[in-house]
Amino acid sequence: MKNRFASFIMSIVVFLIISVFGLFGIILWNEWVNLETDIKPENVKTLISETQDTLDEEVSTPQILENPLEKIKDNENANAQIEQNSQKNDKYFYNQLEEESKIIYTIFENNKENMKTGTYRIELGNSFSSLLQQADGQEQLGKYYQSAIEAYTYDNPEVFYLSPNKMYLNIETTTKGKNVTHYVYINSGNESNYLIDEFSSKEQINQALEEIEQIKNQIVQNRKTSTYDNIKMVHDYLVENIEYDTSLTGNHIYNIYGAMVSGKAVCEGYARSFKYLMDALEIPCTLVIGKGTNSEGQTENHAWNYVQIDGVWYAIDVTWDDPVSNTGWVSQSNKYRYFLKGSKDILKDHIPTNTFTEGGKYFNYPDLNSENYN
Repeated sequence: MKNRFASFIMSIVVFLIISVFGLFGIILWNEWVNLETDIKPENVKTLISETQDTLDEEVSTPQILENPLEKIKDNENANAQIEQNSQKNDKYFYNQLEEESKIIYTIFENNKENMKTGTYRIELGNSFSSLLQQADGQEQLGKYYQSAIEAYTYDNPEVFYLSPNKMYLNIETTTKGKNVTHYVYINSGNESNYLIDEFSSKEQINQALEEIEQIKNQIVQNRKTSTYDNIKMVHDYLVENIEYDTSLTGNHIYNIYGAMVSGKAVCEGYARSFKYLMDALEIPCTLVIGKGTNSEGQTENHAWNYVQIDGVWYAIDVTWDDPVSNTGWVSQSNKYRYFLKGSKDILKDHIPTNTFTEGGKYFNYPDLNSENYN
């Protein structure tokens, strides 16, 4: 009888011990493996609307996207490896970025081919964990991201197929005890992809790029011996082969495909095409946005370029050298009215804007020579 009673008491004790250890284990597990979902994907201002000219209308901020938290990857992702040495440092706006923005810009550059799918997840990895530990870290990262994507799209007119308003910055947070880490990536959010509306596949983009490159290659093959002659060649080609789209409704009128292949564009398409061809000819050039006051005294949003000859910068406005004409004929005086102008002339009716979006980073433009090129 005593043995049976002792066995019963021992069973109860063992059960209680197991229960205590089990409860302790559950508490310990919850403490060490806790995936936080309270940080929503960052809502940042972006650069280009796929349906509106950024120079004609203020870009709206994408709504906050609430994605379910995915499993954190402990292994280092290949896309998160930062290879700063592979980044060309001749990109004008890239050189003005903070180091954090340069990291993001470089990852865009390294994934240029992958982004053609419009659905590729761009991994930034754990690069910004230290920044995100700060109280305002999420806000700071949003600003760095905005600056990076602005600089990237203005430095690289050939990525016209991307629609940054469809690109979302996501932050995943993992807590293990007192150790908090953050994993960052960019995707299309609740959009089907982050391409402009005219494209839905990588194959379409490659076809468009091939058409553009055929024209570019023809121009490069005809390159002249002097920088001046090459600038004039590209200027004349664009003036003679692009028609200004007064309807503002055509496809691709804000990018190099519309200007160079379809032959119809607005000022942004002209200016991006000039930049693209100057890059191909290895002539320093940058895109400029701001306000222009036309011959009728009307001030409007506008885009043009600065280009460098022998270390000196001059302004060039291909759009306004191609005035809308019922006959299609442009006089020589009008054709070169805004060709290689110094600050004394160009700033009379062209006022640059140094921020591409409201509250965005302040970018400097090159200092122009005061006199026109002779």
